Amino acid sequence: MANTRQATKRIRVNYDARLRNQTVKSDMRSAIKNVETAVHEKNVDAAKEALPQAVSKIDKAVQKGIIHKNNGDRKKSTLMTKIEQIAK
Repeated sequence: MANTRQATKRIRVNYDARLRNQTVKSDMRSAIKNVETAVHEKNVDAAKEALPQAVSKIDKAVQKGIIHKNNGDRKKSTLMTKIEQIAK
């Protein structure tokens, strides 16, 4: 239980922010999974089609401070590498 009004407000604000962050992260993970599913099926066209959406979701999460910039760059790099490997 919070001891001050400010602590009570922080609990409320953090709860709202956590819900917003969860939706952004969930959307990002879903977009990444779409690419990875296409890669697993060795469907290059579908993977290349889903990649821009995944990159956009990752960039938005980075921009909002939900994930670190390096983490976002690593996720994008990994996806692109996987697509390049099946495109060979």
